[in-house]
Amino acid sequence: MNLRDTHVSRLSTEEFDVLIVGGGINGAVSAAALAARGARVALIDARDFAGFTSQQSSNLVWGGIKYMEGYEFGLVAGLCKSRNELLDSFPSTVKEIRFLMTLHRQFRFHPWVILASTWLYWLLGRGKTRAPRLLSVAQLKKSEPLIDSLASSAGIEYSDAFLHDNDARFVFNFVRSAMDKGCVAANYVAALGSARDNEGYWRTRARDQVSGSEFSIRSRVLINAAGAYVDSLNAACNIDTEYRHLLSKGIHLIVPQISSSHRVLAFFADDERLFFAIPMANRTCIGTTDTRVEDPRTEVSDADRDFVLSNINARLDLAAPLRREDIIAERCGVRPLATRKSVGASTDVQQLSRKHVIEITAPQNHISIFGGKLTDCLNVGNEICDRVTQLGLQLRPDGKWYGEPGPELRAAFFDRARAMGLDKIVASDTHEALSERLWRRYAANAETMLDAIEKDNTLAEPLLEQAGIRRCEIDYLAQNEMIVKLEDYLRRRSKIALLISRSTLRESEGLREACEKLFGDEAQQRIDEYFN
Repeated sequence: MNLRDTHVSRLSTEEFDVLIVGGGINGAVSAAALAARGARVALIDARDFAGFTSQQSSNLVWGGIKYMEGYEFGLVAGLCKSRNELLDSFPSTVKEIRFLMTLHRQFRFHPWVILASTWLYWLLGRGKTRAPRLLSVAQLKKSEPLIDSLASSAGIEYSDAFLHDNDARFVFNFVRSAMDKGCVAANYVAALGSARDNEGYWRTRARDQVSGSEFSIRSRVLINAAGAYVDSLNAACNIDTEYRHLLSKGIHLIVPQISSSHRVLAFFADDERLFFAIPMANRTCIGTTDTRVEDPRTEVSDADRDFVLSNINARLDLAAPLRREDIIAERCGVRPLATRKSVGASTDVQQLSRKHVIEITAPQNHISIFGGKLTDCLNVGNEICDRVTQLGLQLRPDGKWYGEPGPELRAAFFDRARAMGLDKIVASDTHEALSERLWRRYAANAETMLDAIEKDNTLAEPLLEQAGIRRCEIDYLAQNEMIVKLEDYLRRRSKIALLISRSTLRESEGLREACEKLFGDEAQQRIDEYFN
């Protein structure tokens, strides 16, 4: 029986303190925090972990400089504090990156106003990052020759942070941490509805989307972390809340690498919203949009593509304009924005706060998580522990439930990897040593891959062309990361699908070899399912 099957079986036979429905960033950190403090936790998601909104971010871990225009200084200070903690706790994954913001001549604010704002932003961030600076047009052009400086008035350089890997991988590592601390978690398990029994426990009807079997999960507390589907899940459970969600669609396009300088190029789009060109390995991620939608299920439209491409082409002196044919991959998701039900449905989503809200329905031992951002995830995890305690559950005293293993384990790993020569095996696309890659993605669990390479040094060789992944990773992924579909592997446990076009992947011999390891006799079925 594989890991997922074992966990699905335990869901139906064990009793839990807390059941969390939704395996995005909010659900993942809630599970990790509660499990670390001794709660018996179950976590389910109808899709894969991070299979919806949490896989569609910009990969930025930022304090939200744009929220300062709405005078949300408390929100920005809180986000900056969380960003700083992520930088300290995940030094291999969350890294500082420089932003180069170009201001056009007709912009409504003078460059000195924007510079003052970035200095205030830096101060709200406790001076954690490098300080901002103002660039003249000549300095701007010298710093980034691709920028069309003819219509520019100045440039501003400041710092924030980004995920070296992809957002979904970051989320899954919280799920993995929760499981390591006793959480029973399973993807592709749908919640069909919940009700309280005569003893005051929640009984949640669930369906295993793989086998089709249905069963009941019993828990004292129910946490709704279903993201864009929080409202519909609450309705199914007869939970009435003060808050609800309005939805905003955001898209990103991944194109060939625009600039070799490792920085985020920031502009103000035609509608004066912030617009980014973000490094992603040997690609560039450009966007985003901010469009009100009613349905959580969204797609990238031709109008979205044209908006992003026209804005980037107008602001950069590219050798040739980017066209739709240059798009390697696309990201499209909704931002669930928390708002009171009294707020009108016609509200402009660009004016809504990005604050998360955790609402308790105390008589029913129910918690709903509205909104939320990847940057804010540590705050969500800590607040969930506080709310669960308010509902009567006894948790162990506060302790740090997140972060990479300590410096001694890290040093021992890198000493061993260096002795094996893994620091000299460097990926051609990211220039990252294999030892760095394994630690960043798997932390202490990467020791098993060193064991495998010692027995067979061919396992240090690349598996997929242009993807950076090594053969030693596949066996670990198959045994430990609940990969059910090929998309789980290509899009969420890795970012291969964002870096390599579908046509190239279809012809990859390495992909076929990976599928045979991951899915055994079902390898061809999973390949056909993905590409068809």
